[in-house]
Amino acid sequence: MRAIVIHEAGDLRIEEREALAPTAGEVQIRLAAGGVCGSDLHYYHNGGFGSVRLKEPMILGHEVSGTVTRLGEGVSGLAIGDLVAVSPSRPCGQCRFCGEGLRNHCENMRFYGSAMPFPHIQGAFRETLTADASQCVPAAGLSAGEAAMAEPLSVALHATRRAGELLAKRVLVTGCGPIGCLAVLSARQAGAAEVVATDLSDNALDHASKVGADRVINMAREPDAMTEYAAGKGTFDVLFECSGAQQALASGIGAMRPRGVVMQLGLGGDMSVPMMQITARELDLRGSFRFHEEFAMAVQLMQAGRLDVKPLISHTISLDKAEEAFVVASDRNKAMKAQIAFS
Repeated sequence: MRAIVIHEAGDLRIEEREALAPTAGEVQIRLAAGGVCGSDLHYYHNGGFGSVRLKEPMILGHEVSGTVTRLGEGVSGLAIGDLVAVSPSRPCGQCRFCGEGLRNHCENMRFYGSAMPFPHIQGAFRETLTADASQCVPAAGLSAGEAAMAEPLSVALHATRRAGELLAKRVLVTGCGPIGCLAVLSARQAGAAEVVATDLSDNALDHASKVGADRVINMAREPDAMTEYAAGKGTFDVLFECSGAQQALASGIGAMRPRGVVMQLGLGGDMSVPMMQITARELDLRGSFRFHEEFAMAVQLMQAGRLDVKPLISHTISLDKAEEAFVVASDRNKAMKAQIAFS
């Protein structure tokens, strides 16, 4: 089978790898679609991010869907021919955090396409994937592309749950890449009364409008646009900070009303936090990292027609042109979510 392998920054190859037969509790999947994520791009452009560096060739990818082709012994609830969304999250189920129900904080997490441990956790961008049956959520009624969006949607849903009650709240989203746009979509679904989105790219903001933002602001052209929202001790009840940029966090906090909730999703490295404003306004600063049970919720909400991710799939490119997908995904002025078609 063919797989998409990163060797070092700028060195992406399509290589032949062995397909593994499913053992007890596993299924074999013919991959259909895979979305190029920001972390994939970090490996492609920089060979890693922060202290996480590539030390050996690694198969990329963790936003995938495909069709079940073989069942291992003891597998139930799945059938050959089923389209499934495949969660990349594989907690051990044995550590203290798994025992406390915090499986996204598993001490022994195996997450597809991660160079955090060594040997690296190989990713899911391969024509034939063998996965635990527990990772697979039946996605009947969805396209392969929609099913592959379950992973980034789960990130937004986890943050939305962490934010608490959103009904009739005013929400600000800073940074409108795929996660930011999905945060707009999730906040709208959760009953937000108003959603304002900011970014530096018109393309990103156009997509935010498509999925429900009431107002979009290009901060490059309107650097003072947040001033009106900062008046009178602020406006917004909840901030979803999805850019990982210091300036976006600062301007967002300046527009928060007392006792609002700041949800930090963007991972741009360490940032200075305006603690005086957080203290004086009694703001709650909350982190949001990955997901677990939200993955099945994401599939179910898409199947029910409650969340429509199709407007965010901007490009679909064949496996033969895999590197083109990475180049396209890197251009925020053209792409939102670029996916690779494996079959």
